[in-house]
Amino acid sequence: MLNVSVGLIEGRAAVDAELTGTFTDLSGRLYPPGRYRFDGEATLTPSDMSACAFALDDVTIGIGFHWERRERQVYRGALRLIRRGAGLTAINDIPLEEYVTSVISSEMSASCPLELLKAHAVISRSWLWFPKAHPAPAGRTLTGAREILRWYGRQAHADFDVCADDHCQRYQGITRAFSPAAAQAVRATAGEFLRYNGAVCDARFSKSCGGITERYASAWEDADIPYLESVYDGAAKAAPDGDIEHWIRSAPPAYCNTHDTELLSRILPGFDQETRDFYRWRVSYTSEELAALIKSKLAVDLGPIRELQPLARGPSGRIHRLRIAGARDYIIIGKELEIRRALSSTHLYSSAFVVDHEPGRIVLSGAGWGHGVGLCQIGAAVMASQGRRYTEILQHYYRGAAVGR
Repeated sequence: MLNVSVGLIEGRAAVDAELTGTFTDLSGRLYPPGRYRFDGEATLTPSDMSACAFALDDVTIGIGFHWERRERQVYRGALRLIRRGAGLTAINDIPLEEYVTSVISSEMSASCPLELLKAHAVISRSWLWFPKAHPAPAGRTLTGAREILRWYGRQAHADFDVCADDHCQRYQGITRAFSPAAAQAVRATAGEFLRYNGAVCDARFSKSCGGITERYASAWEDADIPYLESVYDGAAKAAPDGDIEHWIRSAPPAYCNTHDTELLSRILPGFDQETRDFYRWRVSYTSEELAALIKSKLAVDLGPIRELQPLARGPSGRIHRLRIAGARDYIIIGKELEIRRALSSTHLYSSAFVVDHEPGRIVLSGAGWGHGVGLCQIGAAVMASQGRRYTEILQHYYRGAAVGR
């Protein structure tokens, strides 16, 4: 059975763990249920995978995002502690399908419609598998005179396959209660991957596309990936016809344009439910506040900000090249995630925004939540609630791709 190693926490002087059930270390020592403190390397294997679990306190989730917090997390599988220069790293070794069950219950909610859970199981499995066959650089930074172009790739972790947070896929063990539907979705799709021309796909996804998904090259390297092109997130054609600013300022129909509170409470984890302006949103700053953000994030002092000028947008309206002009100087930045990081103390919801100047304020009116590439999680949940099968949902977002074992 294929196992996945998941990095849970790093850089701790000691790790406190509460064990439920009996674990055994490599020397054969038994660890009965209870609380333990580890200040060195250890490997603890459960005596019964289904009955044993371990809990870690103060696990940081949503690192760097507006929902960042620390929580107690509970996991099945083995606990492995290794020492690195910064301290102890806690790793969870878990069977692949158990990992996928947790991911679809953590990324969204275990109470989601079954067909959405099936679709997410397929893409989560594919997302994990793709870099094994297609190793890629972790990212790239190009700098020039007054320009920074940076994109962040699939970082290769030295000590584990994937991390447990949004940088990879959310994995919160069994903290988010599994439902019979989540387990059923994983069993029903066991061994299934999203494929294009026979190869496993790089199945990207985000929370809300804002009505139109984005093409791959707007967020990462300049590459055309046929199944990661832009698609309208609706049943009928209602694209912006070239006027992307009007599209962002309005609230056109789309699968992810939903205000169904009952559905949202079913599909979003508790902390994600705090964000209800995911389809259209608005933030504002003074010129001085923006200047302080830019100085903090980019280490350049432009003076009070006078203008934010989009130089290049993707099909969804996401800006991937932005000119920021201040009283003293200007800088050009990209791609989309770098823009989102530079214009927020955490992360801007997306880089699909238009700029207005109001008395004493610079106002950003935006669309969507996340990079917008691939599957739109909220849109897919709405499709599932309308009776669409998981294969239809995947074919909608990944044109030309198909599910295969």
